[in-house]
Amino acid sequence: MTDSAPRRRARVRAPELIGKGGWLNTGDNQYTLADLRGRIVVLDFWTFCCINCLHVLDELRALEEKHRDTVVVIGVHSPKFVHEAEHGAVVDAVERYGVEHPVLDDPELATWKQYAVRAWPTLVVIDPEGYVVAQHAGEGHVHAIERLVGELEAEHEAKGTLRRGDGPYVPPEPEPTVLRFPGKALLLPGGTFLVSDTTRHQLVELAEDAETVVRRIGSGTRGFADGGPREASFNEPQGLALLDDGTSVIVADTVNHALRRLDLATGEVTTLAGTGRQWWQGSPTSGPAREIDLSSPWDVAVFGDRVWIAMAGVHQLWTYDPATRTVAVGAGTTNEGLVDGPGAEAWFAQPSGLAATADRLWLADSETSALRWVDPDGHVHTAVGEGLFDFGHRDGAADQALLQHPLGVTALPDGSVAVADTYNHALRRYDPATGEVSTLATDLREPSDAVVVGEDIVVVESARHRLTRLRLPEEAVRVEGVAHRTQRAATEVAPGEVRLDVVFQAPSGQKLDTRYGPSTRLLVSSTPPELLLKGEGADTDLSRTLEFDAALTEGVLHVSAMAASCDDDPSVEYPACHVHQQDWGVPVRLTEGGADRLPLVLAGMDEQ
Repeated sequence: MTDSAPRRRARVRAPELIGKGGWLNTGDNQYTLADLRGRIVVLDFWTFCCINCLHVLDELRALEEKHRDTVVVIGVHSPKFVHEAEHGAVVDAVERYGVEHPVLDDPELATWKQYAVRAWPTLVVIDPEGYVVAQHAGEGHVHAIERLVGELEAEHEAKGTLRRGDGPYVPPEPEPTVLRFPGKALLLPGGTFLVSDTTRHQLVELAEDAETVVRRIGSGTRGFADGGPREASFNEPQGLALLDDGTSVIVADTVNHALRRLDLATGEVTTLAGTGRQWWQGSPTSGPAREIDLSSPWDVAVFGDRVWIAMAGVHQLWTYDPATRTVAVGAGTTNEGLVDGPGAEAWFAQPSGLAATADRLWLADSETSALRWVDPDGHVHTAVGEGLFDFGHRDGAADQALLQHPLGVTALPDGSVAVADTYNHALRRYDPATGEVSTLATDLREPSDAVVVGEDIVVVESARHRLTRLRLPEEAVRVEGVAHRTQRAATEVAPGEVRLDVVFQAPSGQKLDTRYGPSTRLLVSSTPPELLLKGEGADTDLSRTLEFDAALTEGVLHVSAMAASCDDDPSVEYPACHVHQQDWGVPVRLTEGGADRLPLVLAGMDEQ
């Protein structure tokens, strides 16, 4: 459903903000919507596992700064994984990702349900009188919200209903630890460790004891600058890989959407790939590395004659060729899910950890809670994992074993691999020879990577802000199986035909971009595939009739929508254009009397 004509804004009374976990970043003050009356409120429904949510956090920073006396951003943390419902984990995530606005911890999804949210991330705008005036799913919408904020400021200033002043944000006290939420680690040729000190935007070299600081590299503030160890700056760096020359390290500078090179001898930092801008649909996917946009590179590994990149932001693997200084897509379609096969057809979901052996590139595919691998011919295989909504802690045969949002993978000397099973607080092991999954260690706090040092394995305990040395056990620990599915309540739909409407209204002052053909795209699939009798596949219409198999009782509907809009000013020769995109995974239950229409809001308000 599209509509670009000017219209009077629909207004719906905003439901109250409720969250059993309470408020963070407010100095222990509790808030209601009445307390925020007179301010423009932007609710950001997010969960800390979600890369798109992290993108939105960064998009919102400029809006918060520019309109700090009129706009209050409230993060509503709405968990997908069991671990994300733990209050302490939310506290950690708020600091880890530099969230500088109040956050409501909603572990039971109470506010999520009240606002009928169906996707992470979703932004909801509430006017100074307490009415919902806009909703946007996905990332890339802040330009539209910026325009709307300007209109609301003028409208409510004139009405006398706008209240300016300081917001409710109260920063937490900083903690004096050597590392702060470290991401990845690398064993250097001299026996020291290089660690990405992610939240402090630095690289830290530690001595062989994995504790004593040898040197820090980077200014320690968010930035994107090359130079010496004090002048260079990073933005939440993550993955590290030693280049073949042994004298330099390639760094996944995640929030700068770039690859950097560290000269180990001098500490000099240069940029190898990326422009500092985030890749969007329609952007080039290959070419000179410094001219191509990237999207949240999370880890790097040398496999064959290429540096492989876990491009978490677009659910793909890319490659960097040091010889030609070019980048290209190595595998993945940008669709989010778990699909094996030739690299060009495979689906990933936020690949976040890489490890190379002679004949396999192992990867931790975090959002599918999966361990996967790429063979030398570029085909993608799954060793452990079932899909986007199944996770847990279960050992045993790989086709029955479960992980929970793993972020790291490490090749072990015996040919098996260790998995940093992040949200299970465990180190797991997969043995390709036996097809068995076991547990090497528990009671680790959000492990995100590990490196082998002789007979030991050194684990990055990200939420304990340290490296932890463990002896590799000859026999693994056995853990009683626990299985989970995402906590979201299923949407009850009628068996048979259901109308799917993706609601998109071009932001004020924009229109759909039809200069080069259709400006919208809708891709639909399901788990299990037999759930849909009709309506799967890709087309350009944002509305579609689906037919569900009445013989099945439940499943997940996967919907990916895209719309492009441009500034509607005929006097401007090259109008600014924006891509709006979101992927939904909607759990559905077939029920007599269930809904025969399923609306998903990409941008605007559903008025049917």
